[in-house]
Amino acid sequence: MENKSFMTTTELAKLLGISRIAVFNKIKKGQITASKVGGTYLIPTEQASYALGRSLSENQKRKIDTAVAKAVKEYGETLRLLGNE
Repeated sequence: MENKSFMTTTELAKLLGISRIAVFNKIKKGQITASKVGGTYLIPTEQASYALGRSLSENQKRKIDTAVAKAVKEYGETLRLLGNE
C-alpha cells in the first residue's frame, strides 16, 4: 500500500478480501469511518488497520475498559479465587 492518507472503497475491499458492497455496508453501520467526496467514499488509511483488527479505536478501548471494570467489580472475588488455582 502506498503512503497516502486516504483510500477508496475498492482499495479497502481488495485489502480486506471482501466486496465493495461489504465495505459500503460497514461504512453504513459505522464500522468504518469514511468521507463522501462527490460520488466517492474516501477512507482514512488508519481505518484499514481497524478493519483488519490490528488496532483499536479510542471508542473500542473505552468499551473494553468499561467491560473489564464491570466484570472485576461484579466477579472480582471469583476471579481472584480462580487465579489462585
